[in-house]
Amino acid sequence: MKNVGIWLDKEKALIVTVKGDKETLQSVPSNIENFHVHGGSGSRFKGGPQDVVQDSKYLEREKHQLKQYFKTIVNHVNSADALVVFGPAETKDKFIKEVQQNYKPLTAKIKEVKKTDSMTDNQLKALVRDYFMSN
Repeated sequence: MKNVGIWLDKEKALIVTVKGDKETLQSVPSNIENFHVHGGSGSRFKGGPQDVVQDSKYLEREKHQLKQYFKTIVNHVNSADALVVFGPAETKDKFIKEVQQNYKPLTAKIKEVKKTDSMTDNQLKALVRDYFMSN
């Protein structure tokens, strides 16, 4: 049986595969740009020139980059028998939503979604191994 744990945030995904008593760790970079929107008043005088910030353009680009990131993760874990997803922020929730909408066969394999902070590679391997041993 091939059990997989995914720890993900906006920067990278760490995929731990547990098969028998052997664990492998794989890192998948997200390649999502870090958007620093600049804008606001271009003058120290009230009513001076204003920069127009196109938030929707940045958000749309980020949305497409997230979709591509999630597609790459799904390609790595498609052959899993059971799946558990970990992460510190809302990226894991966006991933689950994307899987439920576009990758329905994988949805049935997801056993749990847990909120966790950053951890070392060994801590992550132990967490995934212990999760599947206890369930």
